Amino acid sequence: MKQIDLMYQTMLAELGQRSLDAAWTADFPPEGRFTPVTVKDRRYWYFDIPDGTGGRTRRYVGPADDPDIAKRVETHKREKDDLRARRRMVASLTREGGMIAPDSMTGDIVEALSAAGLFRLRGVLIGTVAFQTYAGILGVRLPMAALLTGDADIAQDYAISREVEDTLPPMLELLQSVDPTFIPVPHRSGAASSSAFRTANGYRVEFLTSNRGSDDYLDPPAKMPALGGARADPLRFLDLLIRDPVRTMLLHKSGVPVTVPAPERYAVHKLIVASRRHNDVQGAAKRDKDIRQAELLFEALQQTRRASDLALVYNEAWERGPQWQEAIRAGAGMMREEGLDRLRDCLTYGAIQIGEDITMPF
Repeated sequence: MKQIDLMYQTMLAELGQRSLDAAWTADFPPEGRFTPVTVKDRRYWYFDIPDGTGGRTRRYVGPADDPDIAKRVETHKREKDDLRARRRMVASLTREGGMIAPDSMTGDIVEALSAAGLFRLRGVLIGTVAFQTYAGILGVRLPMAALLTGDADIAQDYAISREVEDTLPPMLELLQSVDPTFIPVPHRSGAASSSAFRTANGYRVEFLTSNRGSDDYLDPPAKMPALGGARADPLRFLDLLIRDPVRTMLLHKSGVPVTVPAPERYAVHKLIVASRRHNDVQGAAKRDKDIRQAELLFEALQQTRRASDLALVYNEAWERGPQWQEAIRAGAGMMREEGLDRLRDCLTYGAIQIGEDITMPF
């Protein structure tokens, strides 16, 4: 697996900072003010904006103990948004640096969701669109065959959605601002609200949340107060994926700040969910893609000396009990021998680094 030149990795970091600066300026204009609020013994920052009638509009910012947010609050000011320079950086990263740009439809959708506040409200971009960002995060070139997609998947923890006391604009209107043919997809439970939306060309945006129960999905979809009227399908094993996500860039236009799962969590999660796919043609194709993406990330994590990160997440999943262990065992059984050997090597080295024993039943 070929590494991306350090110059381009540094450029990506600079692009990320500039784009975050621009997004912050747009979300928190100087006429507003930051207000601390304590919820269940934990402090959070909110931002109050005058509405012109003597009242105010309040936006959720994030936990007060987040160092990035604390720094922003302290140094709140307008920063120059060098749009042209950022666009040139994106072009250089994708054309010369070996990093991945999404297709224009995906990029426009994620950009609209980001601008509306999805990631400020602690949504997480998951699925293959998130996988596309790992070339930049890990500094390696990923093969295009593993990166193709025709949908965008978004996850949010239910407790977060309920407690932030803020919401996106109406989801259907937001998506229709990108493509007016977006319509809600009727839910299999017959629920009035939808967890998925589809265009006339078949592009799909789906919302998911964690389910800690025994089934893959629970009906009806969960009500998510922060998602602008959209609901979310509870999906088992998702809590492992979206815990402790990371910030990065989607290389679209001038750069879109996004939040994605940590790559080691994505890899272990794909190993698990591969074993849960249906046995029809579509399920088999998704299963093959799951395994291929997991194998690529195991290789990249080994190559970039992040074996300890993988070992910690693997142990976290394994220690959750027999059903998790069965899923890991089944997923590993679908891997190619070369990929399985690499996983064993990576976990063995990672176990030494973290000083813990690791069970590898494969």
